[in-house]
Amino acid sequence: MKIAIDISSVVYGTGVSWYTQNLVKNILRLDRQDSFTLFGGSLRQLGHLKKIAAGFPGLPRTKFFPLPPTALDFLWNRLHSLPIEKLIGDVDVFHSSDWTQPPTSAFKVTTIHDLVPLRFPDISHPKIVSVHKRRLEWVKKEVQRIIAVSEFTKKEIVGVLNIDPAKIIVIPEAADTIFRPANQSQIEQVAKKYKLNKPYLLVVGSDPRKNLPRIIEACKTLKTEIDLDLVVVGRPWNNVFGKDVRFLGYVERTDMPALYSGAKTLVYASVYEGFGLPILEAMSCDCPVVTSNLSSMPEVAGDAAFFIDPNNSRDIALGIKGVLSNHTKWIKRGRERVKKFSWIKAAESTIKVYKEAEK
Repeated sequence: MKIAIDISSVVYGTGVSWYTQNLVKNILRLDRQDSFTLFGGSLRQLGHLKKIAAGFPGLPRTKFFPLPPTALDFLWNRLHSLPIEKLIGDVDVFHSSDWTQPPTSAFKVTTIHDLVPLRFPDISHPKIVSVHKRRLEWVKKEVQRIIAVSEFTKKEIVGVLNIDPAKIIVIPEAADTIFRPANQSQIEQVAKKYKLNKPYLLVVGSDPRKNLPRIIEACKTLKTEIDLDLVVVGRPWNNVFGKDVRFLGYVERTDMPALYSGAKTLVYASVYEGFGLPILEAMSCDCPVVTSNLSSMPEVAGDAAFFIDPNNSRDIALGIKGVLSNHTKWIKRGRERVKKFSWIKAAESTIKVYKEAEK
């Protein structure tokens, strides 16, 4: 079979970028029978796109074009013209990105990570909301198979988009192989780099879904019992947090394993996640996890995290205390939990979806 995959998103350094990189890398390692074409459109980052693709195994055929995302949105989501075959030739399977849905006569596959732009339009850029709405209309009309990254996301797709559940296959993500326990020297080096002078609790992500006001409130109630800094990867959305939290801004990905490894716990009290990859990343680095009992998070964490009600700051505080009082137990459970997820499994399952085109 001839299989084409849109990898345009790999250049942005987001969760979707790392999903695409890890999935494609492992698909190419496993499937030596089929012919692969990697498609991508970018204007400012075309060179970066080509550089990433050059690192993929198997020397797949590539078709990259100096086309900005806004142009592709207009061409494919609005006009829905110019079949993908005009750019890359005939293919049997086309796996689209999370940004555009081009017309094609191929067997159409796409991945939906979450429905944040639809569920939380007030915290999403209006342009992103409109792009996703347009794309998802074409997904609903034309795509034969949708990969959801969790059972929760599958339920969202069925409930919000009214798509036949028989079209949806759940294929979980996994932590990248860079996430493993850092040694003491690495932990100290990263702590020095980010000026972390005290033991700390870690929060990954700073948008309103991450529930920072309640986490901060929970930490305030613990101040007399636990002397820990609250450290956030990301920038503040507003200036209301004061001195109660340390925002690190952008953190290099290669620093994250040591940052997780040095944390007393990951506090992931989000109110909505399509998957919740930081849960597995933290567990892979021997960092115990406090997380929400909502959306996809119980599904990802299993019995290896302390679950809390994210809408209750007292409950968050109890979760932090619970993990800190039995650190070893939660670290051991996390080590076992991450073994259930792998990019090899995700690639194998995705290849099986592609093979449905032959039926």
